[in-house]
Amino acid sequence: MRGVIDDDPYLWLEDISGEAALAWVAERNAETAAALAGDPGFAELKRRLREVLDASDRIPYTVRRGAFLYDFWQDAEHVRGVWRRTTLEQYRKDAPEWEVLLDVDALAEAEDEKWVWAGARVRHPAYDRALLLLSRDGGDAVVVREFDLATRTFVEGGFEVAEAKTRIGWIDADTVFVGTDLGPGSLTDAGYPRTVRRWRRGTPIEEAALVFEAETGDVAAWGHRDTTPGFEREFVGRSPDFFRTEMHLVADGGELVRIDVPDDADAYIHRQYLIVTLKSEWLGHPAGALLAFGFDAFLAGDRTAEVLFSPDERTALAGQSWTRRHLILETMRDVTTRIEVLTPPTGGAGGWTREPLADVPALSVAGIVDTDPDVSDEYFLDVSGFLQPSTLSRGEIGGDSEILKQAPARFDATGLEVRQHFATSADGTRVPYFVIGPDRTATGPGPTLLYGYGGFEVSLTPFYSGVTGRAWLERGGTYVIANIRGGGEYGPRWHQAALRAERPRAFEDFAAVAADLVARGITTPAMLGAEGGSNGGLLMGAMLTRYPELFGAIVSEVPLLDMCRFHKLLAGASWIAEYGDPGDEADLPHLRLLSPYHHLAADRTYPPVLLMTSTRDDRVHPGHARKTAARLRELGHEVLFHENTGGGHSGASDNEQVAHNDALVHTFLWRHLTS
Repeated sequence: MRGVIDDDPYLWLEDISGEAALAWVAERNAETAAALAGDPGFAELKRRLREVLDASDRIPYTVRRGAFLYDFWQDAEHVRGVWRRTTLEQYRKDAPEWEVLLDVDALAEAEDEKWVWAGARVRHPAYDRALLLLSRDGGDAVVVREFDLATRTFVEGGFEVAEAKTRIGWIDADTVFVGTDLGPGSLTDAGYPRTVRRWRRGTPIEEAALVFEAETGDVAAWGHRDTTPGFEREFVGRSPDFFRTEMHLVADGGELVRIDVPDDADAYIHRQYLIVTLKSEWLGHPAGALLAFGFDAFLAGDRTAEVLFSPDERTALAGQSWTRRHLILETMRDVTTRIEVLTPPTGGAGGWTREPLADVPALSVAGIVDTDPDVSDEYFLDVSGFLQPSTLSRGEIGGDSEILKQAPARFDATGLEVRQHFATSADGTRVPYFVIGPDRTATGPGPTLLYGYGGFEVSLTPFYSGVTGRAWLERGGTYVIANIRGGGEYGPRWHQAALRAERPRAFEDFAAVAADLVARGITTPAMLGAEGGSNGGLLMGAMLTRYPELFGAIVSEVPLLDMCRFHKLLAGASWIAEYGDPGDEADLPHLRLLSPYHHLAADRTYPPVLLMTSTRDDRVHPGHARKTAARLRELGHEVLFHENTGGGHSGASDNEQVAHNDALVHTFLWRHLTS
């Protein structure tokens, strides 16, 4: 194979904080800054993007916990952010009064640490204490500290866990389930907790009682207590790989009772129901179906299911949320959302009933932001589209609804339209994609940015982006989202069609969309750019090495690119189910074929490339992007590289970094696609 590297000369760049590697990174960053940040329009573009990100009239999306609505907020004044709460009465106002619980900027300054907010586990149903998760500069690993919501202070002598990829959750006021790094044998090969322990307040974490243990080769173990009043139960389990889960009920005396559903299904227990989303056929029901069982009856052997959703060729399940008496179901038909309310029978008689919840405009997306399943049938619903800023409504199922917040437009959409087309892939599959921009039949081909992901059953749905609007659409560009296989737009079958050795189907789909854009006169290869991150960064590597003639420029962010070593780098072992196992001789041949890093060659013509990563990305190793940039440079190809020192897998941990990164990307693309 042309360009294959058997003895990798760039392994030294995998040393994340090594002196030589960081010196190399500094040199590349300086080159990129000189090339892009020195552009005459860079500073103004960055300023306008930062203005969008910091805007005070953004919708503060909240989560209800008891009487309060909680929110985490970042802006120019609160760079690292504040965790805060308010009441519904206040939230209805244009300028609510917020009670600040934790100022992360102040904490970072006081402790001289680059803290990044990573979430909170608030104790239910009392809502009096929280386990706060804080990341150092954006990595997945966190420290855990107990926090008192009444006094707004950390609890002295409370639960505290050192930095690790910890999983933790409340059992009761003085006990938690915890899985963390406790030394040799406590983590899986992927770096996640291998054990679940019951840890009592005031005792050393090392002495916490072992409840459950996964295998070293599994992805992770987990434990959870259902604290729903009247349905208090404990569950533990393990994830043998990224897509399979084994779940057990912790019965009296600590006995583990296996919940006998397919291990590739998504399953959970809600009150008296076991809810199962199938990824493969089971009990005569197709992959993609949503089933409801009586939980106690299921444990007793009854497999009678109520079918809550069954897919077809154009429709897939997108999400579900419980209120006190109803289940809100989100589905997609050709990647446009539909929402309906399902109501279980009362008194055990009759079947589930259903009715629409809200009308959703075509080529738009609607999603349930939050519900209050313990107490009421309240729901918060957000509706938006590519050219339609978000509208947030609150309602009660069976009652009235009210518009709470409407986001203002962030860019001039005059003359822009949204269309959906279908490309035909190499094997004849119809692949949907969205086009946002001017009518090119009137203007002729123009600069176009094609974005894709194509993995892990992640669906790319319509969304409103002020950043994309200002950086690309306002300037006359066309923006395109490709719904390629590997994603979840059409349910499990769409994802499974591009698994492991079948990954090239996703690449072929993306290339088919690129070719279709040219055939429709929307753009030309010289004016067509491509962008993707993480698994989408692998997609960009495939476009570079397999279809370079289709593109005028490519941006690959926090990417996987060395598919022969990914399992040895950070969390890479957890993705073996998606790609295959480089340590297995049966998988290695197709992984070599998939690996962009191993197919770079001097005698091919590549479009200009921008590679972006983060030193603090402890999920996808920065070595992927570093080594690929070094190899492209060695072979004489045009490549720029930027590595943010913080930010984790998102590539940025605050709005300043986000604006800077986005300005780099769009300056690079605009320069190459309009010259």
